Amino acid sequence: MIEKGGISVETKHIFPIIKRWLYSEKEIFLRELVSNACDAVTKLKRLLSLGEVRAEDLTDAEFKITVELDDTEKTIKITDNGIGMNAEELKKYITQIALSGALDFIEKYETTENSADLQDDTAKNGIIGHFGLGFYSSFMVADKVDIRSRSYTGGSGVFWTCSEEGEFEMSEETDAKNIGTEVILHINEENSEFLSEYKIKDTLEKYCAFMPVPIYFKKSGHECEHKDKNKDGETECACKTPINETAPLWTKNPSSCEKEEYHEFYRKAFRDYKEPLFYIHINADYPLNFKGILYFPKLNTQFDSLEGQVKLYYNQVFVADNIKEVIPEYLLMLKGVVDCPELPLNVSRSYLQNSGYVSKISAHIVKKVSDKLSSLFNTERENYEKFWGDINTFVLYGCLRDHKFYERVNDIILYKNTDGSFKTLSEITGGADKTDKAEETEEAKKTTVYYTNDPAGQAVYVNMRQRAGYEVFILENMIETQFINLVETKSGETGIKFARVDSEISVQDETEDKAGDSKYLTDLFKEAAGSPANLKIEVGTLGDDKIPAVFTLSEDKHRMADMLKQYRTFDVNMAGLPETETEETFIINSKNPLIKKLAQNKNNDNNKEAAEYIYMLSLLTKRGLSAGELEKFIERGVDLCGKVLN
Repeated sequence: MIEKGGISVETKHIFPIIKRWLYSEKEIFLRELVSNACDAVTKLKRLLSLGEVRAEDLTDAEFKITVELDDTEKTIKITDNGIGMNAEELKKYITQIALSGALDFIEKYETTENSADLQDDTAKNGIIGHFGLGFYSSFMVADKVDIRSRSYTGGSGVFWTCSEEGEFEMSEETDAKNIGTEVILHINEENSEFLSEYKIKDTLEKYCAFMPVPIYFKKSGHECEHKDKNKDGETECACKTPINETAPLWTKNPSSCEKEEYHEFYRKAFRDYKEPLFYIHINADYPLNFKGILYFPKLNTQFDSLEGQVKLYYNQVFVADNIKEVIPEYLLMLKGVVDCPELPLNVSRSYLQNSGYVSKISAHIVKKVSDKLSSLFNTERENYEKFWGDINTFVLYGCLRDHKFYERVNDIILYKNTDGSFKTLSEITGGADKTDKAEETEEAKKTTVYYTNDPAGQAVYVNMRQRAGYEVFILENMIETQFINLVETKSGETGIKFARVDSEISVQDETEDKAGDSKYLTDLFKEAAGSPANLKIEVGTLGDDKIPAVFTLSEDKHRMADMLKQYRTFDVNMAGLPETETEETFIINSKNPLIKKLAQNKNNDNNKEAAEYIYMLSLLTKRGLSAGELEKFIERGVDLCGKVLN
C-alpha cells in the first residue's frame, strides 16, 4: 500500500531557524520589508493602469514608502500606500511561510492579454518579491511584529500581531481609512544597533538607494527643520526629501544621457572624485534582459586593477558588491552597476557559478568592453593613446585569461616606442607575417620586434639598435613580457618574434688571417674578467663601431630569468632562493678603434688595465657594479687618466 502526503513544519521549530539563518546579514531585513512595500505600490499602479482602480478612489496622490524610527518605543515602522490587504489575504500570505503574493498577482494580471499594456513604469520596474520569505526576516531583529493594512477593494482594515515564537492574533480595525500597509517591528535588545538613525539611513542608502518608489525616512519626535531645497529652489525639511533616486541612470536610454550625468553618478555611487577614463552603458534587451553602466577608473599603478567594484542589482534593489561570477576576473578593476531582473533577489554564489544566464551576461559584458575599446581606438585614437597606460595591464591580463577576448582586441593593442609614439603590431610589421628571418634583410626588421624593459639601463643597446635602423618598443610591466609569449604563440612559426635589445645580437666571425688577433683578445678579456666559468667570449663585428664590447643573453634565457624574478617577488616560498647563474656571451667588437689598438699593440703593458676598464664599462650597460667592482673601476679610470696626461 502506498501512502502519500505533504511535509509539515511546526512553527516553533522553523522560527528559530528563520531568526538565525534566513539571511547572512541581519540588516537585509530592511531591504526585504521595503521591497515588499515597493511591490505593494507597484501592484496598485499596475491595477490603476488596467482600470481596475480609479485614481479618485486613492487616499494619496503620491505613491511612496515611509520608514520611521522611534528609538523611545524601540520600533521601526515601514508604511506604504500600495495595494493593501484584507483579512483573508493577510491570513493567506503572511501566516503561510513561502507563499508568494507576488506570484499570485503576476499570474492573475500579467497575462498575455495584458502584455500590450506593459509600457508604464510598473512594467518597466517589475515585481521584486517571489518567494514569500522576505517578511519573516523581520524576526531576525524583532521579538514582535505588528501589521496594519487596508485593501484597495475597500471594507475594514485588519490588525495582525505576532510574537517571535510564531503565535499571532488578528482583529478587525473599523476606523482604518488609508489604503496600504504598515509594518511595525519591536526591536529586541540584542539588535538595538538598528535603533540608531545613522544605521537605518546607512542601510537604506546601501540597499534601497535606487528603488523605483520614493522612500522617505523620518524619526519620531522630529521637528521639521528647513535644511534642503526642493526642485523649485524652495527650502523644505529633509524628511520630506526622498532618500532614493527612483529612475537611476542605468534605467534610461543612453542617447538621452549626458557625459556629466555619467560622471555625477560615478561620483555619487562610488565616492571617487577622479573622473573615470570612459564608461559603457549596457541596455541589453532580448534574450538577456539586463542593464548597467561600467566605468573604467583612473589607475595610479598597475596594481590598482584589484580595487574595482561592480554592484549587482535586481529590479533596482541592491543585492551584493563585487559579484565575480557576473564580471570576468580580468575586468574586476571596473566600477559600475549591473541590474539583472532575471536573477532571484536572494541569489547565492553557487547559483551564480552554475547559471547559464550569468554566463551569457558575462560574455555579453566582455563583448561590450571590447567593442567600446575598438570604437575608441577607431574614432578617438589620440585619447585612446593617452589612457593606454591606465588600461593596458587589464587588457593584456584579459588576453592572457581569455583568448576570445584576445582575438577581439589584438588589433588595437598599442606598443610604446622609445620616441614616445604608439603603434599596433600590424603597424609595426606592415600588416603581414614574414618568413625570411635573416636579420640583415628589410623583411626581418618587420618580423622581429625589439623591446626594452629598462630604457635607461639598456640605453647603449637601444641606441645600437636604432643606429642599425630598428625601432625599439618599451615593455616595462611584468605582464607585458608574459603577453608577448602569447603573441608569438598565436602568430605561429612564420609570425612575430620579440627580442630584447640586449639579446639576439648578430656577430660576424673574423677571417682566418685575423685568427691570431681573436685569440689574443679572447685571452686578454678572459683574464680581465677573472675567468668566470659562466662567461663565453666571442670576437666579431657588431655593425656599430662605436661600441667596444657588449654582453648578450639569449631571449629564452632572458625570459626565464624574468619569470624566476616574478616568482621570487610574489611567492614567499621562493623568495629566499638564490638566483641561478646563466651563461652570458661577451662580444668584443673587432671594428671598434679601441679594440683595434689593443690587437695591434699586443705588447703594450697597459692593455690589461684597458681591457679591465672596457669590461667594467660593458658591465655597466647591463647592471650596476658591486662595491668591489665599483672601487676597482674608479681605480682603473684614475690610472688611465693619469697615463693619458703623462
